[in-house]
Amino acid sequence: MPDANTTSRYAVLGQPVAHSKSPLIHARFAAQAHQSLRYEAIEVAPADLATALAAFHAEGWQGFNLTLPHKTAAMALCKTHSEAAERAGAVNTLIRTEEGWHGDNTDGTGLVRDLTRNLGVTIKGKRIAVLGAGGAARGILAPLLAEIPRELVISNRNPWKPEDIAAALKPLGNIVPRTHLSLKGDRFDLIINATSAGHHGEIPRLPPALFATGAVAYDLNYGKAAEPFLGWARAQGASIVSDGLGMLVEQAAEAFRLWRGINPDTAAVVAELRQG
Repeated sequence: MPDANTTSRYAVLGQPVAHSKSPLIHARFAAQAHQSLRYEAIEVAPADLATALAAFHAEGWQGFNLTLPHKTAAMALCKTHSEAAERAGAVNTLIRTEEGWHGDNTDGTGLVRDLTRNLGVTIKGKRIAVLGAGGAARGILAPLLAEIPRELVISNRNPWKPEDIAAALKPLGNIVPRTHLSLKGDRFDLIINATSAGHHGEIPRLPPALFATGAVAYDLNYGKAAEPFLGWARAQGASIVSDGLGMLVEQAAEAFRLWRGINPDTAAVVAELRQG
């Protein structure tokens, strides 16, 4: 762990990335823990990622968060990976080692903490549907399975990706692969949108009446990108709707723990971002 009295450098890498709330979040965590660090948002084009990570390592940077579009590509640029990263097939957190970068994935931990601690949602024994079969979806499945839902469905426009994911994660528990349209007639206690459709002002093409009584709708995106799905969910009768702002803070807290060995208080940071 870096010396608390030495200023270490961290950043979030993405394209675009200027909108990121991660610098504010980590500044609040550092202040809480009386840690000296710098955290920036740095735009890196996909074609430049390998060169940039090599240069950052040579310059002594301590760690990074990764956002779109780098989470999958960065896997191949890591010297080692955590089990969570291997299961997800993507990394969102890089930790410096002498040999190179160690890749981890804190998205699933962040989601489950936001659902259970901040929103009071019970996952155990519930029917859950995850929409989408990309890196964002895959990164949250193992932590969801660890909460022992009654059923975990992953759906996509086509069946092939969900089938591949279900087969790959079969040792962790049963995942039911579906297409979006084949969900017609089902009812779920929790529906999680892990697609990027909201960034284009759209939602996945879904059947109506998917929410059970008292159901929760959750979008991994936050801000405007979450509005299309959450608006649809309200109209469809979801009792609780939430964007992924709390997940953003919780996954950042887990990254901070991995970097600095300290568990920050997330409640005050979530409240500040909600008010802002």
